[in-house]
Amino acid sequence: MIIADLFVRAPLVALAGETSTKRQVTGVRVAARTAGATLSPGELLVLLDPDRTAWRLDAELSRVAEAGAAGLLVPGTEPLLRSTVLLADRLEMPVLGCGEDPLETAMRLAVLVASPEVDVARRILAAHRVLDAGATALAEMRDRTSAVLGTEVTVLARDGAVLLGPAIPARVRTTVPVRQRLTGGGVAVPVLAPDGRTPELWLVTGGTAGEAATGSAAVAGDEEVLAVAAAAVQRSLALRRVDVERDARRRSGLLGELLQAGDDPGPSLRRRAAEAGWRLDGWHTGIRIGVSRSVDVVALSTDVVSALAAEGVAAVVVAEDDGWMAWVTNDTEPGPGPVNRLAARVRQAQRRLADLDLHVGMARPHLGPGGIARTLSEARDAARLAGSRVETGRFLHVDRLGLAQLLLAWTRTDTFVPAAKALLATLDSEPGDLIRTLTVYLDAESSLIEAAAVLGVHRNTIARRIAKIGQLLGVDLTDPDTRLALHLACRVARI
Repeated sequence: MIIADLFVRAPLVALAGETSTKRQVTGVRVAARTAGATLSPGELLVLLDPDRTAWRLDAELSRVAEAGAAGLLVPGTEPLLRSTVLLADRLEMPVLGCGEDPLETAMRLAVLVASPEVDVARRILAAHRVLDAGATALAEMRDRTSAVLGTEVTVLARDGAVLLGPAIPARVRTTVPVRQRLTGGGVAVPVLAPDGRTPELWLVTGGTAGEAATGSAAVAGDEEVLAVAAAAVQRSLALRRVDVERDARRRSGLLGELLQAGDDPGPSLRRRAAEAGWRLDGWHTGIRIGVSRSVDVVALSTDVVSALAAEGVAAVVVAEDDGWMAWVTNDTEPGPGPVNRLAARVRQAQRRLADLDLHVGMARPHLGPGGIARTLSEARDAARLAGSRVETGRFLHVDRLGLAQLLLAWTRTDTFVPAAKALLATLDSEPGDLIRTLTVYLDAESSLIEAAAVLGVHRNTIARRIAKIGQLLGVDLTDPDTRLALHLACRVARI
């Protein structure tokens, strides 16, 4: 064991000779003065009541160095005189200060030096005792581990970001799932994920940016205590995951029942929805968040909720096999302004989760319990189409400007017919039989002359009607995809 190891187990301060803290310590001796004390090489001398006047302390220091002792420990942490510091540095003799009772400190250090494995075992037992005492919150487990070690523990995410505790200047190789000795005497221990191979978190102590790593007994003890803590955290996360997965299955089942119930969910379903914090009445705007690659959707649900909340989106989020269904509920029908602002916030939340490569679809608001099914169905279809729209950032909002382009993607879904009728509803209330005019115009391959002949009106009348249709729907009828989508909608509307 070396002098530097003692700092881990006692409140010591290096008053002088800091460059010599790697000297080996073989024992601890207590004395009132060095005069008359028998010192053996490698021993740490603890002076109970030294005279700090310059010449007396210098004399004590010289006798300790002459005996080949490992170092000198004095009560108090006040700085030494400059002359004493220079002498200690020249003799390469560390002088330590102690902020507690020197006799108690000496007894603690004597046990540590004589039987370091006993100290390690005692700390491991203490770690088991405090971590098995019902602590489940990660912050509380970190605090208890820090108390056992007598130093701050830092919790790192799997990518090395600090979650709890102070920053760590030493580098942790977060991609290597093994215990690591860090520069400056720090230790890093991984908390493995359920697969037993991937680090989910890291528990880290100490370490500096440039000093050499040490294999001392104190560091080994820290490593074993952190291993106990890592196992406890792993158990806690596993239990929490069971609860999260159970809750995810419950929420998914509840949503499935709501989608099947439509506009009449019944008292029992309403009660369970209320217990889950879901509002069934009001206007619901659906959001589908899809993920292309294989990820742990349940574990990432908290990240999705946090990303939406960070953008001011208070949504119900339900995990599925390949993504999440979500919706926002309003008391009154949201107009174009609020809906567009919601779309912008959802888009920002998607950017916060850019590393997941998400594709997101957002639907129009729908009313009532049955509106949840309708809006989520629209959102799902929008997300399916958004997955191939790199130019839109894989985000697609179903509004009157974007509904036409979705009709092609919906032709194989139950939402195609209501979506088509919803798109053309604006035309139905206008004079001039605009739906029939649009149908004939598209059947005639966009020929004004042929459409005018079929309807028995002048071609200029057809031109004015088509221009008005474009304005009402907010679409560009010169776009081939839009014309095809509207053509399909017109055919469905006649069924």
